[in-house]
Amino acid sequence: MTPHTDRHPFLRELETPYLLSADAVRFYRDKGYIKLKDVFSKLLLTWYGDIITEWVFQLNTLTKPMEERTTYEKAFLQVMNMWREHDAIREFVFSKRLARIAAELMGVQGVRLYHDQALYKEPSGGITPWHADQFYWPLSNDNTITVWIPLQDTPLEMGPLAFAESSQHVAIGRDKEISDESEAMLAEALKQFPVHETPFELGEISFHSGWTYHRAGVNRSARPRKVMTMIYMDKDIRVIEPTNSYRMNDWKTWLDAVPVGSVANSKLNPILYSAG
Repeated sequence: MTPHTDRHPFLRELETPYLLSADAVRFYRDKGYIKLKDVFSKLLLTWYGDIITEWVFQLNTLTKPMEERTTYEKAFLQVMNMWREHDAIREFVFSKRLARIAAELMGVQGVRLYHDQALYKEPSGGITPWHADQFYWPLSNDNTITVWIPLQDTPLEMGPLAFAESSQHVAIGRDKEISDESEAMLAEALKQFPVHETPFELGEISFHSGWTYHRAGVNRSARPRKVMTMIYMDKDIRVIEPTNSYRMNDWKTWLDAVPVGSVANSKLNPILYSAG
């Protein structure tokens, strides 16, 4: 693919509704996650993936040798809000197709962007410990959801995402940040839940709830595990008083410090899909 490729077919694909079955919605609401096949074509993911990868390595600031990194740093290279850096990445992040799936899975009338996040697990990159994303988010309810989009086939040796099924229904470790200590505690506490860990084909993506516990294994391959994610929230969700330092940072960084108690409608949080 070259930068001059006609991407008009890709733009149509990004906007065209995906037919989500009632069974898929029920599965998501029960299990707290769902994997969907053939959401995007391989050509589209390869084209946008090449651009995302170029910008990840331009913007990445984590350059320490692997042996000097913390457990969190070993998990992945992390670059956020890439939609603000490149028009083509903005097209991908703002996909109405994906945003509509998010809204329908949660049963809300529309969704805003919380932020995007590229997660690149390098060769020999360590585990992503068990965690629930919403620990970090100062938001008023649990109508939040993350889409996880691999930019290549992702076999087990590359560390695909794994889910503790139905763990969003119980308040286990909701005060725990990602750390070695939380991994040890949650690995034991989550034994009561079935774990779903399977490969991803290119074009297959997952959605998971903000309180669903998930993890990823080591990347034992010789290639980086390239993943793009977007976090969506109910378009009417409100900002709450941050209860930890991470939520305070998120409030300032990803919500532009909109007043506590107000709708999370800053310029950083556009509506990406609305049914009405």
